[in-house]
This record gives sequence, structure tokens and C-alpha cells, in this order.
Amino acid sequence: MLRLITDFDGPIMDVSERYYRVYQLCLAQAQRPDQEIRVLPKQEFWQMKRSRTPETQIGILSGLDETQAAEFAQNRRKTVHTLPYLVYDQPVPGAVETLERLQQAGVDLVVMTMRRVRELDEAFNRCDLAKFFPLDRRYCLPNDYVKTGDTKDKPLLMAKAIAELPAASDVWMVGDTEADIIAAKTHGVKVMGALSGIRDRTQLEMHKPDLIVSNLVEAVDKLLTVNC
Repeated sequence: MLRLITDFDGPIMDVSERYYRVYQLCLAQAQRPDQEIRVLPKQEFWQMKRSRTPETQIGILSGLDETQAAEFAQNRRKTVHTLPYLVYDQPVPGAVETLERLQQAGVDLVVMTMRRVRELDEAFNRCDLAKFFPLDRRYCLPNDYVKTGDTKDKPLLMAKAIAELPAASDVWMVGDTEADIIAAKTHGVKVMGALSGIRDRTQLEMHKPDLIVSNLVEAVDKLLTVNC
């Protein structure tokens, strides 16, 4: 049996609009009434996020002073994963069709995400994605979970999945961040880094995934070619 463990945000969902809307909101909140600021174009902002430009630096480049930039960064962290803004997430082009293809090919499909249950359910219900992932193939955080950091929390989810899931002849993970790569490599799972999410190629290469692919479509093309 071939198993694919996929992250949710990045490979399946495009989160760039959510992040950009929250950036605009928090910038406006930090701005003084008499102050001129520069709202970065979305493409420039997203490029900075993908290269891991510090949040405070994004604030300063947008025209805030250091105190404002610290406030901006704090507000952004508190806001970006809240339910009112999750509605801006949309499936990455080709992702839904690729999930259908995996299902038809009989691949054991698992989702592994740092979203909490309610945050995952929001997207599942709104975008009709629950049909791809039975309850025992969903690895996410409880609603009351206190996060310690993705690179610590995600390997714990991977350990849980490996302990609970039936054996598979070949297991791959697709993710868009260092947390996905670390989680997979910690537990001996082969991993592809996807460029459709919140890290650029330079950031992914630092963590040495087995492969780097453009998106879930390319990941599955490679996976099914090897396993056909």
C-alpha cells in the first residue's frame, strides 16, 4: 500500500490572501492618524513571508517605527489563524483534482496539519474536502492545544500517526515548511518540499527534503510514476 501524508496549508490550501489581509489589518491598527505608511503589494509581501523575513522588519519596511512594528507583529500572530480570516483560504489550483486522482488510485491519503480541529473543519466544510480524509486519516491539533512551535509539535503528530496507522509498503510526506521536513525525517519518512506554500526554495533546501516540487500536482505525478 502506498501512503501519502500531506500537509494542509500550502500543498492543498493557498493561504496567501489570508496572510495579506491580516497584514493590511494589523498595519492599519498600528498606524498613527497622521502617519504615512506604505502598504506592500501582495506579491512583494508574500515573497518576504516565503523567505522568512522577520515580521517586525516587514512592519518597518511598511513605514512603522520599531515600537509600532513590534505591536504589528504581535497583533498579526494573534489574528492570522483566527476563524474570521480562514475564509480567505482557497484550494491551490489543481489540488482538489489531485486528491481525486489519489483517491481513485487507491493511495492511502492522510492529512497532517498544525490547524486545530475547528480550523480544519472550517475549510473541509467550506471547500468540500472532508470526503478525501476519513476521521482516522486526519492528524491535527485539539481545539484546546497550546502550541509550543511547529518544529516541535509536528514531529509529535507524525509519531502519533506512525503508531496508529496500518503498515504501508511506501510512505511519503508532502509539506511546505521546515516543520514538515523535520517531522518526516525524524521518523524516517521520505519527504517532498512543495513550493506552493509559505517557504521558498532556499528555505526548503536548508532542511534537505528528498525532493522539491512545485505543488501537490507535481508531487503526485512523481509518486505515481515511481509506484505504478
